[in-house]
Amino acid sequence: MNNNFIDLKLNQNIINGLEKQNITIPTEIQTLTIPAILEGKDIIAESHTGSGKTLAFLTPLFEKINTEKREMQAIILAPTHELVMQISNQVTLLSKNAELPVTSTTIMGEVHIDRQIKKLKEKPHIIVGTPGRIMDLIKKKKITHQTIQTVIIDEADHLLERNEAATIKAILHSIPKEKQLCIFSATINKKTVDVIAPFMKDPITLKTAPKTALNPNIEHKYIVVDQRDKFETLRKIIAATNPERALIFISQTNEVQMITDKLNYHKLAAASISGKTSKEDRKTALTRFRSGKIKFLVSSDLSARGLDVPEITHIFHLDFPNTANDYLHRAGRTARGNFSGFSIGIIAHKELAAIRIYEREFKIKIAPQKLSNGKLESV
Repeated sequence: MNNNFIDLKLNQNIINGLEKQNITIPTEIQTLTIPAILEGKDIIAESHTGSGKTLAFLTPLFEKINTEKREMQAIILAPTHELVMQISNQVTLLSKNAELPVTSTTIMGEVHIDRQIKKLKEKPHIIVGTPGRIMDLIKKKKITHQTIQTVIIDEADHLLERNEAATIKAILHSIPKEKQLCIFSATINKKTVDVIAPFMKDPITLKTAPKTALNPNIEHKYIVVDQRDKFETLRKIIAATNPERALIFISQTNEVQMITDKLNYHKLAAASISGKTSKEDRKTALTRFRSGKIKFLVSSDLSARGLDVPEITHIFHLDFPNTANDYLHRAGRTARGNFSGFSIGIIAHKELAAIRIYEREFKIKIAPQKLSNGKLESV
């Protein structure tokens, strides 16, 4: 594996920009994908959460952008507002640190469309957005799709297996066939590939593991309690583990605010995000969480996709996720980059079967725990 970015044929400006973020050694997915993207290949890239996928596509994209041209050259599609903003912030940071005049703008729903149209008149090199609003603006001829040379689809399985697939197909139909198309996710299955294959030219598949894998730096645990005791158990585990920053996942969206209110009542500073939360409130909650003003973020599965907060040390599942795929993305919010983390399920007896399924699926051990004298211990 390459142990520096020079061997990956990135220019010195980009390398200098990465160094300002204390990034000097490429991750495995970056080593695999950067040369392929620079060569203009269509790629299907799969790597565990927290492995550096955003920079795996942004750094070669920066290399490919012709900054002498004032025109739209790339579109990056992502499933949520939070991930769009996260990618956009990284574009801005890399542009500043690398001292390269690469411009970008965000395009997403729940934002005043006239404001976005005004930004598009400036012809940003990179558009980062959600599929629905991007398609709207292509139809309105506000995005000059004829000049787009590269399309990146992040969290591709999430976008291509759900109701966004038709919109993405429409976007890809509107863009010149000569474009480069790259898809990234922690989990890519046959259904995802079947949807996107007609739009790709001899794609190469790049994986950091032969099978979909969880980040090896995550320690998995669970404790079995009665359903009615889940919140009190959560409080006791928080006291026992003293997390630096924690995400608390709940499957039922209508219970997210209730749990948040209970945590705050017990002087555990918390905020919440879910599908019922407005864009502005989600943004405020995430800003407070990232800055450390609050230690706990209560969420539906909305934030399991792409949220990158390196300080997250613990994931608590107050409801166990419905699928192995959901567990992978939830747990993957901790142990970002070179950090380690914990994923702890507070489960009812009826949820025990899922433990065995996920252990087999990912070849991991989810260790049973008990609370004893204020400490979380192995059974």
